[in-house]
Amino acid sequence: MPEEKTPVEARNVVLVTGGGSGIGAAVAERLSKTSTVVVCDLRRRAVETVAQRTGAHPIVLDISDYQAAKDLIADVIDRFGRLDGLVLNAGSVLPAPVATMALKDWNRQLEVNLTAPFVMTQAALPHLIRSKGAIVAVSSVGAIQTGPGLGAYAAAKAGIDQLMKCVAYENARFGVRANAVAPGWIRTEMGDEEMRSLAIGSDLDAAYQKVSEHVPQRRAGTAMEAAEVIAFLLSPAASFVNGAQYVVDGGSLIANSGMTYFDSHS
Repeated sequence: MPEEKTPVEARNVVLVTGGGSGIGAAVAERLSKTSTVVVCDLRRRAVETVAQRTGAHPIVLDISDYQAAKDLIADVIDRFGRLDGLVLNAGSVLPAPVATMALKDWNRQLEVNLTAPFVMTQAALPHLIRSKGAIVAVSSVGAIQTGPGLGAYAAAKAGIDQLMKCVAYENARFGVRANAVAPGWIRTEMGDEEMRSLAIGSDLDAAYQKVSEHVPQRRAGTAMEAAEVIAFLLSPAASFVNGAQYVVDGGSLIANSGMTYFDSHS
């Protein structure tokens, strides 16, 4: 008689938005060895480079095209038959004071950072209920604290935190979990652009050191450090973690900036 083969368990399927660089690319790298990863980004060259490096499946997409975002969920199901994880990482920041911010810039940041994640979450929920899957939204410490020109970005990130809590509450009974990760200063391509705007100029190390001087760990984080937390929240190891916000900031939110001047190590 032919030897009976043990069925091979299907790999989890995880969709990562904003996967062409930074935290999204690190998530694709971190998960690709154990899961089937689909990465989407509006930058073709960036997302294809990540796909070549990690084995992820690349999709070129602007998630603020809401119909295309819905269709992407359907396409993932058609191609892979399931969806186990959704990482809402795509983001946009267009700094401007509230007093002078153009309405189109306000709307763009809410579209990308809040409305598109809502649309994709809504489209994904029936499939995540079927797989008892998980959602992780990449928020920001900017949802809790703020800085100059971050009115729309901070409002949207605070909104995504609360949206994840609502999704968690409404769908926990069906086995779905939804959590948020709030990074502080992380060394990414987007972070590099912000560093170049400082008077320190093109010396990125010096710029990151300057903005991190009041962070208890005295440095910026890496994209992979954030990706490790996201991977944990998607995994069975976090099976009883729901509606939470995990801060990945080296302790910056616990620091009173005024008190750091009394720190002998400053």
